[in-house]
Amino acid sequence: MNVSFFRRIRKVYQFFVDKPFKKGTVLNEQYEVLNVIGAGSYGIVYLCEDTKTNKTIVVKQLRPSKRRNKQEVAMFENEISVLRMVNHKNLPRLFDAFSTNGQFFYVMSFIEGDNLEEQIFFHKKTFNEEESLLVLTHLLELVEYLHEKDIYHQDLRIPNILLKDKELFLIDFGLAKHETAVDPFHPSPNKQKNIQELKQQDYYDLGEIILYLLYTTYSSKNKKALPWTEELSLEKETVNLLKRLLQIKEPYLNSSEISIDLHAALIANKK
Repeated sequence: MNVSFFRRIRKVYQFFVDKPFKKGTVLNEQYEVLNVIGAGSYGIVYLCEDTKTNKTIVVKQLRPSKRRNKQEVAMFENEISVLRMVNHKNLPRLFDAFSTNGQFFYVMSFIEGDNLEEQIFFHKKTFNEEESLLVLTHLLELVEYLHEKDIYHQDLRIPNILLKDKELFLIDFGLAKHETAVDPFHPSPNKQKNIQELKQQDYYDLGEIILYLLYTTYSSKNKKALPWTEELSLEKETVNLLKRLLQIKEPYLNSSEISIDLHAALIANKK
């Protein structure tokens, strides 16, 4: 039997096993399901009402088809442990975690707003060079906050960034890594290298996000696709910033280096 056969079997199994809870279902005798607001590869996300506080919250469930997979359960528990460590108004706040009948859940704050993907594709929102750099300013602050806590998001993408009243919120910590900082008294070259790679992956993702935003104002005049350095008309400071974020030039080692070049790019855009 080939691989595609087993994939089809798995999808049929998931179709029957991973049915979301219906509206009105009360989870853990407290959280009433209002509707499903998202479904990823390993989680189902519900908008719920906390019947004890009458507040709107979000409950994330590990897909039932994943609950016997130790690796998937470990990832879900890792996401919970990461959220326990963060306390920032622009990040989700963890309220509760529980399991019932072998099912795994956690409860977090509800952040109202459309993600950047919805803003761009459904609301036709565009970002000029300065606006894109300002988005980077806000995102860099959040990434720096996480890195100071030895947390590396590893999934910085436009669907995971919410925009409400010109304020940005970062969500979805399913792939986040928590790596304790290197002990200065017992330095480990391998650990230091691993942490630097995690940092630079987040920086690379920031570069891809900003490049994506810059293309929202681009209209192609050439039938042949060209490199972004030729298609986009950007200040040289912005080009330098992007090249280093995307590791075309010497990669950034820390957020302070990014901040310096970002500040220079913003000044160049105000001239």
